[in-house]
Amino acid sequence: MEKRSYTSGHHGSHEERKRALLREGEFYRTGVAHARAQIRTASRPEVMFHSVIDHATWALRTRADALLKPTGTSVSVLAPYALTVLGFIRKRRLGKPALGVAAVLGAAAWYLQRKRARDVAY
Repeated sequence: MEKRSYTSGHHGSHEERKRALLREGEFYRTGVAHARAQIRTASRPEVMFHSVIDHATWALRTRADALLKPTGTSVSVLAPYALTVLGFIRKRRLGKPALGVAAVLGAAAWYLQRKRARDVAY
């Protein structure tokens, strides 16, 4: 689609065209000022760090949701339960035993997945 300029092909008085051009210039200047302010804000270290954290969180949640999709659940459904369990573990100071149990369960899941993949291949 062609952008029409107020100077070419526009019928009207000289004053109308002048007002239209001034209005267009004011919109342009406002847009430039807004863009400069956004760049100035976005280039601050704390804003950049926050953006990185948001992106990483989004990427991890997307991966977790993709893994949970076959089960019919999602991170948002499991999050309240996970936070309750984590609060219980923190309150009872069971961090090290919980890490041990998580490591054992992770190793068992890895072994079963590997065994299942080997059985399917043969």
